[in-house]
Amino acid sequence: MKKLTLLSMLFVLLFLAACGTSGTSGDGEEESKELKVMTDAAYAPFEYMDGDKIVGFDIDVIKAVAEEAGYKLNIVHTGWDPIFVELKSGSYDVAISSISITPERLKEYDFTLPYFLSTNKIMIPEDSDIASADDLSGKVVAVQGGTTAHEVMEKLFGEKHKDIKSFDNNNLAIMELEKGGADAVVADNGVIEYYSASNPDKKLKVVGDKDTFDAEFYGMMFPKGSKVKADFDAALEKLIENGTYTDIYKEWFGEDPDLETLKAEQEESK
Repeated sequence: MKKLTLLSMLFVLLFLAACGTSGTSGDGEEESKELKVMTDAAYAPFEYMDGDKIVGFDIDVIKAVAEEAGYKLNIVHTGWDPIFVELKSGSYDVAISSISITPERLKEYDFTLPYFLSTNKIMIPEDSDIASADDLSGKVVAVQGGTTAHEVMEKLFGEKHKDIKSFDNNNLAIMELEKGGADAVVADNGVIEYYSASNPDKKLKVVGDKDTFDAEFYGMMFPKGSKVKADFDAALEKLIENGTYTDIYKEWFGEDPDLETLKAEQEESK
C-alpha cells in the first residue's frame, strides 16, 4: 500500500507539472492564446511591408488591442481576396486590412466595434479638371477589386463597365494612373492622401465628394460566432478612453482622430 501511495503521488505531481507547461507560465499565470491574423499588406499607411516586416496603422492598433485583451498574434500577409475565404473556413482567427463594415459582410462575418472613420476619395493628376464624382463620367477609373470603391463605381457606371479598371491592390491601380492608363483612382482617403503627400514628385492631388461617397468605418473581422470579438471590443474601448488609440492615430496621420463620430458609430453598432 505504501508503494502504491508514493507512485500515486508521483503521478499526480507529474500530471500537475504537465498542466503547468501547457496552460500556465512559471508564476502560475495563464499564457496568452496566439491568434492567426490575416492582412493584405499592400495598403500603406494601414498595412504594408517594410522589408520583411508587416507594419502600419492597422497593425499597431491590433497589436495594442491584443496586448490589452491578453492575446498574442501571428500576422500573415495573405492578399485581399483570400481574407474572406480563409476566415470563413476557420483557417484564421481574425483579419485586419482596412475592412469596411457593410451590411453584406455582417451577414457572413462578425466585426469588432468600428476603429477607423474613412471615406472614398478621388486621386488625379494635379492638372486634372475632375472635381467631383460627376466629373468621372466618360473617364477611366482605376480601383482595387472587391472594395467599397469598386462597388460605388459600379453603382455610378454600371456593373463591369469598360471604364472601370479593377486591380488586385491599390498600388497597381495607382501605377495605372501614373502611366496614363487611367484618369483617376478611387480609393479610401487614408491610402491616397498618404500616397499623394509622400510622393510630391508624382504631382497628384486628392478631391472628395461627400454627396457621392458616404462615410465608412473599418472593423476587425472574425468568423461568425467568434469568442474573441467581445475581448477585442472591450480592449478597443479601453484604448480609446486611455488615449492609446489617439497616440497611434497621431503617429500615422499627424492629427487627432474624430473620436466623437467614432464613438457615436460604436454605440450604434452595439
